[in-house]
Amino acid sequence: MKTPIVPFADITRQHEMIQTELEAAVLGVMRRGDYIMGQAVQDFEADFANACGVAHGVGVACGTDAIALGLQACGIGQGDEVILPANTFIATLIGVLRSGATPILVDCEASTGLIDLAAAERSITPSTRAIVPVHLYGQMVSPTLLINLAATYDLLIFEDAAQAHLAEREGYRAGSIGLGAAFSFYPSKNLGAMGDGGMFVTRDEGVARQMRTLRNYGAPKKYLHTEIGTNSRLDTMQAAILQVKLPHLSRWNQERNALATHYQQALKPLIRQGISPMQNHVGSGHVYHLYIIRVVQSGEANFTCNLDRDTLLAHLEANGIQVGIHYPLPCHLQPGFQFLGYRQGDFPVAEKLATEILSLPIFPGMTRLQVEQVVSVLTDAIVQPVERLIPA
Repeated sequence: MKTPIVPFADITRQHEMIQTELEAAVLGVMRRGDYIMGQAVQDFEADFANACGVAHGVGVACGTDAIALGLQACGIGQGDEVILPANTFIATLIGVLRSGATPILVDCEASTGLIDLAAAERSITPSTRAIVPVHLYGQMVSPTLLINLAATYDLLIFEDAAQAHLAEREGYRAGSIGLGAAFSFYPSKNLGAMGDGGMFVTRDEGVARQMRTLRNYGAPKKYLHTEIGTNSRLDTMQAAILQVKLPHLSRWNQERNALATHYQQALKPLIRQGISPMQNHVGSGHVYHLYIIRVVQSGEANFTCNLDRDTLLAHLEANGIQVGIHYPLPCHLQPGFQFLGYRQGDFPVAEKLATEILSLPIFPGMTRLQVEQVVSVLTDAIVQPVERLIPA
């Protein structure tokens, strides 16, 4: 594939700005030789937890482990029902299953893609112990509504904040609402490693202690195994890299938000043509891990698009604009999870969004000109005949 005019993401631009610091951090680990649970892990755990507004951070191998082990550390397991949205990356569902709990999927809001808390409330049973709000695309679920729901039904809140590093809403930072929260440091995240990595954060010292035990073979100290744990430790090299990048995260998030604002303005003329950006309910608190539009085919104020999403996607990519779909198939329709008993039609909003959503390029270092290039190609697709769209 030829080099795109506008890539979906370009991590190299971030790294070029801080290359000297990154190289020094990596060299420092090499010189110390503390590759497993080294000093950089402890330093980064403390600094990231503090940035989230909580007391404790526990680094793990990936975001999925942060969910699975984090739920266990919070006391969730066999016999417990855990509510989560159908519109999320499969890791959320896998994490709940690996904890031993029973996942209860619910639908999402059409305007944001976030969990529908009214649907969540209708799904509560005497076995429901926890709710996992997914702060999707960089926007948090309402902390006030979550806390009220949890207080009413005595539920534990466990945040999936894998896409919401330093996101804010109603005076809360992502990771500070519930008893525990999980983050991912996959390279393309707002705060990304140069490989896999994850973090569990909590305000509770006992929960943090249990999490440290679970991630290290169930051992609170060497060769004493009190739990059936696993090997899931944040690599020291990755922690050192993340520690260098963390002070830049707020500025990078601000860049993303500014780019999203420019998109909003540039896309206004296309709203009547069925191009509907996902709504931002939190202003500058949205950190825009992804910038999502809907290619609306029916049913909303007669603003419908004359193209389907997949045709539009093909046109954009054929004209040098890299795009994505997050996510093309909801969790309940994934082939490997049919044993849960869900069927087509169970979550109509999530299912409809899966046919409409399109993720446009957004990353720190992206220019306003590139935003305008994306919108220009998008506009051309809407206004010209379908047969002229995709070059032969």
